[in-house]
Amino acid sequence: MNQHTLKKSYEFKGKGLHTGVLSTLTICPAPENSGIRFQRTDLGVDAIVRAIASNVSDVSFNTTLEENGVKVVLVEHVLSALAGLGVDNALIKVDNIEVPVLDGSAKPYVDAISADGLQEQDAPRRFFEVKEAFTYQDDRSDAWVKVEPCERFEARLTIDFNSPIVGVQTCDFTPEVDYCSQIAPCRTFCFFSQLEQLAAAGLVKGGDMDNAIVIVDREVDVASVERVAKLFNAGGIEVRQGYLSNVDLHFDNECARHKMLDLIGDFSLLGAPLKARITAMKTGHRVNNAVARILLKQFTLNH
Repeated sequence: MNQHTLKKSYEFKGKGLHTGVLSTLTICPAPENSGIRFQRTDLGVDAIVRAIASNVSDVSFNTTLEENGVKVVLVEHVLSALAGLGVDNALIKVDNIEVPVLDGSAKPYVDAISADGLQEQDAPRRFFEVKEAFTYQDDRSDAWVKVEPCERFEARLTIDFNSPIVGVQTCDFTPEVDYCSQIAPCRTFCFFSQLEQLAAAGLVKGGDMDNAIVIVDREVDVASVERVAKLFNAGGIEVRQGYLSNVDLHFDNECARHKMLDLIGDFSLLGAPLKARITAMKTGHRVNNAVARILLKQFTLNH
């Protein structure tokens, strides 16, 4: 199996979820063996950030990459899209600090790219192979990840936020699952109780009622809903079956599927497709990155 890149460039415009800044992102073809790289075009042609786990600088509410003082925020959705499509090499140009959130999923990327297919390259594809099983237990929570040898990438992810609305959700991903239709459309989500806290922390400046699922995890009155709706420049919002009424779920377990979307993006930072079986409980960007860093230290790419 050989490496693949894009057949042409694709442009996306929108605002950053956390910074609120408008940005243009362009995904371009790249030479074989170059991997995935970001270029901050507003800072010059040499402002390059390699998409590797050792360059992750912040995992608070997203995955942020930084190299030589050059930072790119919210990279996980576009990285997940490229990994899900099987893209090995791409240059992602962005003209501001944060990748546009678009609709909060990876669907806009996969819809555009999959319509044209990929360009096969001459170099053989490299894989990141796991030789020995291990389990990572998070020291701040009860989250854990088990990694086992496997001849392909398989993952099972479980989320449990102690929420009667979300419940306990599980998502499985194997090569037989169609990433484009089953994972890519699943949007980012947050809890109602987090929104004002995030806003007070200077985050979600670009949040609106079109790019996130909002789970109502506490008793709220009309005034609280109106206050949040005003925060996100929306009106006519109400609580419906435990969610703000701005969106309808694509899947009953859309939250778990979005966490799988994130996991695929975060593990793509190994620099090559992972051959392993992942079992993840209550994981997130911080835990994903911790496991990816362990993998980078213990194992090597198979050429």
